[in-house]
Amino acid sequence: MPTTIPSPADGLAIATYTWDAVPGAPVGVVQVVHGLAEHGPRYDRFATALVAAGFVVSAADNRGHGASVSEEVPLGSFGAAGVDGFVADIGAHARALAEQHPGLPLFAFAHSLGSMGMQLALLDEPVRYAGVVLSGSTTLDGLGEVLAGLPADQPGLAAFNAGFEPRTGFEWLSRDPAEVDAYMADPLCGFPTEDAIIGGVLERAGRAADPSVRDDLPLLLVSGDHDPVGGRGGVNVTALGDRYRAAGLTDVTVSLYPGARHELVNETNRDAVTADVVGWLRAHLPG
Repeated sequence: MPTTIPSPADGLAIATYTWDAVPGAPVGVVQVVHGLAEHGPRYDRFATALVAAGFVVSAADNRGHGASVSEEVPLGSFGAAGVDGFVADIGAHARALAEQHPGLPLFAFAHSLGSMGMQLALLDEPVRYAGVVLSGSTTLDGLGEVLAGLPADQPGLAAFNAGFEPRTGFEWLSRDPAEVDAYMADPLCGFPTEDAIIGGVLERAGRAADPSVRDDLPLLLVSGDHDPVGGRGGVNVTALGDRYRAAGLTDVTVSLYPGARHELVNETNRDAVTADVVGWLRAHLPG
């Protein structure tokens, strides 16, 4: 069962899930921020690997996702608080983890829509992160260009499947058909979402294009080079890394995985990706 924290935007109960059976003393904490039309418990396998490496992990259901819903904020909606509420929730979760685990470095792993929210949260960094991993990300203005090129006759997320095999309409997520089938069978995945969610993100593209964040923040960007969100070949992921470097950040790594699609932690090469993320986290532990 999840525990909850109140959203500072509107009091919505944000559901959080914790993996903390760390062998020995924990070395750090990882905040997980998931993507659009999914939920925190989907990261169980990834979180279990991080726990084995010594990290306590906490994932929150984004507002309007999973168990973070209410009459005012139904499934597929951010409610009246919108994207600003989503970003505020990311900050509230980070602050709660920092308070719960004083003395331990706090990292974040933010995927897809979560990575876009994290880009905005970092502009007013809620706590001092020891490092942030952005997965399946893109520049927000680049996302607008990607969306403009999608087929207009395909609904919602299935539009990203253009150019991939059309078995379910969600092959763009992963080359592993079992993972795609699990996504399709999950009632808390793939549901319709309000246009205001992505629209609200795009409205903030101008602010995110000048990422004024602290210059010693370590960043790792991981994406598949066949992920349509980041542009084929990862062009927008590379551009995002360049944008952070131009803003003065000195520790920015971009890792593009050949042939991989959107959900790297559910891809056929997920073990290698997880090992790379764990290695990066451990390399950025203080001292």
